[in-house]
Amino acid sequence: MYKWLAIFLACIFIMAGIGGCVYSKAMEPVKTGRADAEARLYSETDIKNVDEFYLYNGSQTYYVVIGKDSKGTETVAWIPDSKKEKVHVKKLSEGVSKKTAVNKLLNEKKTKEILGVRLGMEKNLPVWELSYLDENSNLNYYYIHFDTGKWWRKIENL
Repeated sequence: MYKWLAIFLACIFIMAGIGGCVYSKAMEPVKTGRADAEARLYSETDIKNVDEFYLYNGSQTYYVVIGKDSKGTETVAWIPDSKKEKVHVKKLSEGVSKKTAVNKLLNEKKTKEILGVRLGMEKNLPVWELSYLDENSNLNYYYIHFDTGKWWRKIENL
């Protein structure tokens, strides 16, 4: 009896170790990308402190940082994965707030649960991407222009 219990526990520990190794290897590109994005952030923008960091995978990968510049102004930087493209920078006050974007979604759609709200960039257009579950637990994406607060696109019933 104890022999089988020992074998079972050994298998659990081995599986946990393998799972940890796989997770660590899978997260390596994200960590490297973040380090590269932060290096570009500090060399190409005036942002001094990072408050929020988003990884946005749309039609192109962007690292989005919200932080404070040297004057203490909250600023957003969209850092493209491609080093050939320039970093886009805007003051957070120039666009729609996260709260306003969420309220627009709640006013227009019946949501069961909001899964995530993040800034992204699509076709050189800064957007808020809101992912949520509807009443039928279908996954949906709702995109709002950061600059104007108007609806841009939605992907429904995934």
